[in-house]
Amino acid sequence: MSNDRVYIHEFIDIIGHNRANYMQHMTANWSPVAQEARRQLCYGVWAVVGSTGRWPEVVNIWEHDGWDDLAASFAVETVGRGAQDPALEKWWARAAEFRRGGLDRILEPASWTRPITELCADGVTGQCYAHEVIRVRPGAAADLLEQVREEAIPLAGPYGWELAGAWKTAMADDDECILLWTVPSWAAWASYEKALTPSGDLATWRRTLDGLVERWQRIMLVDAPLSPFRTGRQPSRDDRVDWED
Repeated sequence: MSNDRVYIHEFIDIIGHNRANYMQHMTANWSPVAQEARRQLCYGVWAVVGSTGRWPEVVNIWEHDGWDDLAASFAVETVGRGAQDPALEKWWARAAEFRRGGLDRILEPASWTRPITELCADGVTGQCYAHEVIRVRPGAAADLLEQVREEAIPLAGPYGWELAGAWKTAMADDDECILLWTVPSWAAWASYEKALTPSGDLATWRRTLDGLVERWQRIMLVDAPLSPFRTGRQPSRDDRVDWED
């Protein structure tokens, strides 16, 4: 089934030792409201493994049914002072205790990728996750995603890696892709990294992308306790601890 959803991708800067508090606040305290009021599903919430990227940082990905649903969500969000939904004043105030800012982008999925409900139904999960941001020459994002489908997925399979998400960045120059891989163990991650060294099994394939790829960055993630990839379901109000809307 073709995936015509639209996604919000967020890099969130965490204040001090508040990453666990923020992830709980986003999943249990925000997501149930978003599911009801905005038809927004939680695709996933992850902590960045600091040795591989910025820290302390969190990655959030949210799934909307399409551009019209995303527009309706923005219409709700921007009605209040400061372009914030006044009904969420309490929630925003608590979130401000845990985060200082971030960087968001809108993503369009490759048509052959699965939405979060199908991924959960299929039991897709990992001990850790590889998150890749790939810069390509302008106009070539779709070409890179097709290369990933035809060549990278079969090559990664023997290492236990499964591609969960493949997107291109919207509202840009068609020059950026994001991939999310589930990795069954840290040992499987290490095996894959060794295969990418110049003498490794995967090095030849990566060299075929010269001229297409301008920059390739991979960071490692671990999912939040209430992330759907870990629980197999959407967060609910029953997951809350000392919080009421």
